[in-house]
Amino acid sequence: MPKDLFDNICKETVFERIYNKYSNDLHNYLYYKYGDQFNPNDKAQDAFIKLWNNCKKVPLSKAKSFLFTVANNLMLNEIKHQKVVLKYQQINPKHYTNETPEFILEKEQFLESYKKVLASLREEQRIAFLLNKAEGKTHSEIAEMLGVTKKVVEYRIYTAFNILKEELEGFKIK
Repeated sequence: MPKDLFDNICKETVFERIYNKYSNDLHNYLYYKYGDQFNPNDKAQDAFIKLWNNCKKVPLSKAKSFLFTVANNLMLNEIKHQKVVLKYQQINPKHYTNETPEFILEKEQFLESYKKVLASLREEQRIAFLLNKAEGKTHSEIAEMLGVTKKVVEYRIYTAFNILKEELEGFKIK
């Protein structure tokens, strides 16, 4: 087989001719075999992308076979994926934990104490602290939002953290 047969698919005009010749047939094949629920048009496009990415490896005489095989495999993979999704949705979540009742009670009590201490903070401390720790905003972003300097934000977060540390036993933030 001459070497130029491998290189021909990589030429845009040849690839365009292959696309125009087989795209409707490939789509219809996938549509008739698997239906519309698995997006046969997307899978046909993906098959052509794989052909383009492998144009140096696929001879021109095998282009149609390559396209149909790849598209069929893509559909089969999608069906397998949908089966896994369906199986996962059918699994009932467990309605129990390995936590002891004492641990659950302590956790609830700690949460209540945490909320009380948060409520007792000055408003600007609470806002800066929660923006930083709960929402993950940087000191600069908070400073810009509140219209204060970065140092002021750092001070508010630091003082809020110290109050929480003093009031709550075992309070730590990473």
